[in-house]
Amino acid sequence: MALMIFFLVAFFLRASSSSACDKAIFLLAGQSNMAGRGGIFHNKWDGYTPPLCRASPRILRLNNQTAWEEAREPLHGNISFAPCPGSNAPAGIGPGMAFANTLLKRDPTIGTIGLVPCAVGMTGISDWRRGSCLYARLMSRARAALREGGALRGMLWYQGENDINVSTAGMYEDRLRTFFNDVRNDLSSPSLPIIQVALASPNISTNSGTRKIRSIQLHLKLPNLMCVDAKGLAVDDYQKLHLTTDAQVKLGSKMAHAFVKHFT
Repeated sequence: MALMIFFLVAFFLRASSSSACDKAIFLLAGQSNMAGRGGIFHNKWDGYTPPLCRASPRILRLNNQTAWEEAREPLHGNISFAPCPGSNAPAGIGPGMAFANTLLKRDPTIGTIGLVPCAVGMTGISDWRRGSCLYARLMSRARAALREGGALRGMLWYQGENDINVSTAGMYEDRLRTFFNDVRNDLSSPSLPIIQVALASPNISTNSGTRKIRSIQLHLKLPNLMCVDAKGLAVDDYQKLHLTTDAQVKLGSKMAHAFVKHFT
């Protein structure tokens, strides 16, 4: 009995630890669906936070001043990437908080989760190339996140809607592979887990560019790269592009399950 109590105490002490040294850091990058547009109506977030997206003292975010704070929705709110290209549309619900809360449930020994919001709407894959403003900001925020300790555990990537033009979709595979390799090399993390999302766009059957991008995302082969398919998740009634709040929660949960299955 005494031995069992010892192991239980040790387990819960590890699970509740929130020191900088055990922080599991995740980069969130891509365009608007990663930045979060769930719950946006008339250019304003409706303020609804689903249960799986609620704040926790074990989930932090790197804010605009590159300081850690308790994360809460909207996760990408007040994160500025000016003067980089992209949309300054208001942030709503994205997959990040649902990912973190699900991950804590699936792996309570992971410690504190540090989320680093870096996504910017209306950006193409070429906007994220090495040497670009967005790439430099991604690298800068990633390195700032690591200054106080912790480990870079992965990158969540959701992008591609800006590249469905048939004339440019053919270049997407090489650009995407190069981007992933550059991120790993420049962060000295050659085996960094990456979970990317295959587009949820409902025009898959009619747009050959969308089919091309999805095929690349689903079949790209790199070590420690997993793809979560967003096909079938609900999108808004207006642009038929952005995931709804409920869909973002489902996506974040799916990404967490994929991470636990393949990387823990």
